[in-house]
Amino acid sequence: MKTVLANIVAIYQRELQSYFLTPWAYIVAAIFWIISGLFFWAIFPQMLQASTMAAQMGAEGQPAVDYAYIFLTQFLSSIGGLPLFSILPILSMGLYSEERKRGTLELLATSPITNWAVASGKLLAVVTFFVTLLLPVVLYELFALAKAEPPISLLIFFWGHFGLVLMAAALLSLGMFISSLTDSTIVAAIATYGLIMLISIIGFIADRDTGVVGAILSHLSPLKHFEGFARGRLDTSSLVLFSSYIFLGIFLTAQSIETFRFQRS
Repeated sequence: MKTVLANIVAIYQRELQSYFLTPWAYIVAAIFWIISGLFFWAIFPQMLQASTMAAQMGAEGQPAVDYAYIFLTQFLSSIGGLPLFSILPILSMGLYSEERKRGTLELLATSPITNWAVASGKLLAVVTFFVTLLLPVVLYELFALAKAEPPISLLIFFWGHFGLVLMAAALLSLGMFISSLTDSTIVAAIATYGLIMLISIIGFIADRDTGVVGAILSHLSPLKHFEGFARGRLDTSSLVLFSSYIFLGIFLTAQSIETFRFQRS
């Protein structure tokens, strides 16, 4: 067990270091920060104006509207869409396709390190990098909401961002599997983007089907489960679903590399 953990840590450190040494990682970070910033400034002034007007026109006995909570849920739902979908295919596309292109995948496939350890280490590294991208966004959210009345619940704030990281990890895990199938980063990015769009369509259909099919699709849609986290709710079924997607991605990736190893032997 210690050997497996040591191998995962070694892969994790190697992969994480590579993100901070490549220019494209900073380009991805800039894209994410710009898009999420645009969403922030599109939503925040509206909430601030509504809150100010409510304070000026409010009457005693009227229940206070929690504009900070409304802003947080709307903003998290927004960056859980376009900004997230824009960068995840780029982050996952090179996880294995670059190894194939450089010829180092053969070394990984024939090394004593198990395929599970390699896949787990790579996924942990890319999720860690995503968390570092999210930190500046979290900081200006906290700064903007510091004097909100009523104050935002830190627990709601935590679950919302935790759900965002979980959904990103699930989609990155599936993107990692796609990356293990090709030596073209462009093909891997396009295929991952197509998969994410398919998942979005599943959520779209679930919203419009009130029958059994809609209920099943709603249960399988990461976006639908993320909506609960964005509202500050912790649901065990959502944790199980995201964990299942993460496990599925790692499993399929390990099997893909095992197939590659068999073909090379």
